[in-house]
Amino acid sequence: MRERFGKAGAALTRLPGHATFWLKALSQPNIDLTLRTHAGLRTRIVERPGSSLPQEELEALASQLRVVAAKTLPQESLTYGIFSGEPERLARAIITLICEEETGRPIAFNALSVMEVELDGAPIDVTHLGLVMVDPEVRGQGLSWVLYGMTALVLFARDGLRPKWISNVTQVPAVVGMVSETFSDVYPSPLSGARRSFAHLQLARGIMAHHRAVFGVGPEAGFDEERFVITDAYTGGSDALKKSFEIAPKHRNAIHGEFCARELDYARGDDVLQLGRIDLAGARRYLTSEVPAGSLPALIAASAVLALQRLVLPFFHWMDDTRAFGSLRPRSRDQKDGRR
Repeated sequence: MRERFGKAGAALTRLPGHATFWLKALSQPNIDLTLRTHAGLRTRIVERPGSSLPQEELEALASQLRVVAAKTLPQESLTYGIFSGEPERLARAIITLICEEETGRPIAFNALSVMEVELDGAPIDVTHLGLVMVDPEVRGQGLSWVLYGMTALVLFARDGLRPKWISNVTQVPAVVGMVSETFSDVYPSPLSGARRSFAHLQLARGIMAHHRAVFGVGPEAGFDEERFVITDAYTGGSDALKKSFEIAPKHRNAIHGEFCARELDYARGDDVLQLGRIDLAGARRYLTSEVPAGSLPALIAASAVLALQRLVLPFFHWMDDTRAFGSLRPRSRDQKDGRR
């Protein structure tokens, strides 16, 4: 009992820090936040560092990313995405970097990318879950909930809790399972109810036509529009990440491994392109299943999400006449001018 009260007290002492984190996340034009997510570790989220950071800070950040990459792939290097040397990649990236609090040593990062893709004739942003690297010395320490979901949740909250499309390219069953079980409307997925909509198809075609460089897929790679499988995917700078099925990390739910083994040719180097959305249902699943259990701040956040879903959110979306909500279209500029 005393131990439980101790944990609750420790969680309560962290609440002001969490509150400050979310206030900054909701107010900054480009996110640059630091949060203590584990004992002895600090996580920094930097949005569009290529355009938001001074050159000296940008170089320091890039150096930290290379330290982790060198530990992860000591004899090979990546030549795509944030490691391509193209400034545009870092200008469109969102970096999540975990460092040791005492030494400042970087131990893991995730590099998300924002891709502009056309959907129903209008451009939208799709957040690509991107490259994740973890120092082998610290694997198994429960970092995945930060690296794979927290930044997407921050972006979702910052955008007024409006559903956001996400994409994922992988051959790793553990990642396929995480995406399938966390986000909404995911295709492809072995879970029941997964289906390919026309929206999925439009986005997949746009991504494969214009954004292959984001995930290191060369122009010669094929794409199966029925299964959303990229064939011979490791020829565009991501060669060092190619894995056999035997060594690819598995998900706790075996159906995801069975799905990957059935759909992907690992000898050839296939990947699956998953598309889904982060919405309130997905945010709730993430908070309740991925964030470590027993965390009081996480429970409070989950409760807030439920309250917003049931009571508050529809009202605020309805009141905002600058953006579409259901069948309601945003007010035109002429209408706004005439109202003055």
